[in-house]
Amino acid sequence: MTLSYLIWNGSPEIFSIGTFSLRWYGLLFALGFLLSQQILYYMFAKEGKPDKDVDTLTIYMIVATLIGARMGHIIFYEPATIWTDPLSIFLPFEFSPFRFTGFQGLASHGGAIGILFALWLYSRKKKPGQNYLQILDRIVILVCLTGALIRMGNFFNSEIIGRPTDSALGVVFINRVTDAIMRDDNNPVDEISVVKNNELPKRTNGRVPILIYLFFKPGTSREVVNSTVDKSRSYLINPALSEYVDESPLGTLDFLIAEEKPGVTVAKIRTLGIARHPAQLYESISCFILFAFLFWYWSKYKVNLPEGRIFGFFMILLWSLRFAYEYLKEPQESFENSLPLFMGQILSIPLILVGIFILIRSYRKHKNENQ
Repeated sequence: MTLSYLIWNGSPEIFSIGTFSLRWYGLLFALGFLLSQQILYYMFAKEGKPDKDVDTLTIYMIVATLIGARMGHIIFYEPATIWTDPLSIFLPFEFSPFRFTGFQGLASHGGAIGILFALWLYSRKKKPGQNYLQILDRIVILVCLTGALIRMGNFFNSEIIGRPTDSALGVVFINRVTDAIMRDDNNPVDEISVVKNNELPKRTNGRVPILIYLFFKPGTSREVVNSTVDKSRSYLINPALSEYVDESPLGTLDFLIAEEKPGVTVAKIRTLGIARHPAQLYESISCFILFAFLFWYWSKYKVNLPEGRIFGFFMILLWSLRFAYEYLKEPQESFENSLPLFMGQILSIPLILVGIFILIRSYRKHKNENQ
């Protein structure tokens, strides 16, 4: 029978050289700003605004997003880091052993606050046709596009995952497990493949049968194969990876070893993956749609756009969606389980209220100006 779930085993890295690695997340993050800058050039040209202001705005946006998102994650989710490991807040690498990590842990609510503050600073220059709300109306369109690409990067990283689901939309994020197996020193495994186990039925709460194939390098002895398979079980029962696979810590590993061809051994491990809502993709697709809607709305008015209109729509729609999606996501930190709402929902409420206020103000002001 056919089982309806997707197995995601893509690598978060594009390539690595020594301790440096280029990851899809970083590439998509940068691509978001690059595309946004080009679109902003187009928008400014259509409205007769100087191109040089785009470069200034881009710098404001990049700095504000990185600092705001990073500080937001630390303050809202890991405040103890300020005292226990303050250097890790803004250093994109680890010392022991030394390796480049990038900025791990960015909060969208913190990024939003950082952007709002940075654009307020920019607006103090009081350039014609660029007051605070007018700037926000244009920038939030690009925030949607960048946000969509960043969430796509989260998917590659298998982070911000959803709750287990038995629906056809479920995704088994298995690449963290296969990466752990492949990163062993002197690893005899040449390749890993993960497929659905169609011989067994799905279980409840997203538990689905999968097969992990370990293809060993030619000439690997059976003794090494056996020890590697046994060691692989330590990853399947590792609490740090329990969000991705469900292997009983008391049972024996169910596996079969056979020779694919003379001198080449393959081990077939039977285990349970956990199919989860791909919450990152939900948010990414929503952001792409919101970007298209807001860009279309801007194109109707351009320089005559009612002040605050797009910003109001953005704040209401984006953060309402974020509030709803939190019900499908796993909490980022354990303390959230004791809260009446998840932290992402608590932080979204005031932003939604700001959007409602700005939108009402926009319609009232536009109505009064046309009386």
